[in-house]
Amino acid sequence: MQLTSYTDYSLRALLYLGTHQGRLVTISEISEFHGISRNHLVKVIHNLGKSGLIQTVRGKSGGIRLAHKPEEIILADVVRLTEPHMNIQECFSRETNTCPLIDSCRLMGVLYKARSAFMQVLEEQSLADIL
Repeated sequence: MQLTSYTDYSLRALLYLGTHQGRLVTISEISEFHGISRNHLVKVIHNLGKSGLIQTVRGKSGGIRLAHKPEEIILADVVRLTEPHMNIQECFSRETNTCPLIDSCRLMGVLYKARSAFMQVLEEQSLADIL
């Protein structure tokens, strides 16, 4: 299973903010530190702000910071935010599935269990645990 770059960038941004909690941080600062395109990061930060995970402060002295303590930010919640479908196989979506085995295949059930186990591990970890 592979998470998207969008999820990777979201987690990196949160990690950076978690290690710089005493001050406001700029998007450019995170972009330069991680070598991530600033344009991509702007979208990530916008989504994290809309979700309430981070606070954004506008203006010349503005920046971003965590909206919650790192212990309160659960990794599974971040992944759910950034990977809303988690369709690791085509058959997970009845609308786009073209596999002729859909009604008799047992692989989908196994993969559902694997996805659930993956998310359970993330459910038990907070941002504080990985800082």
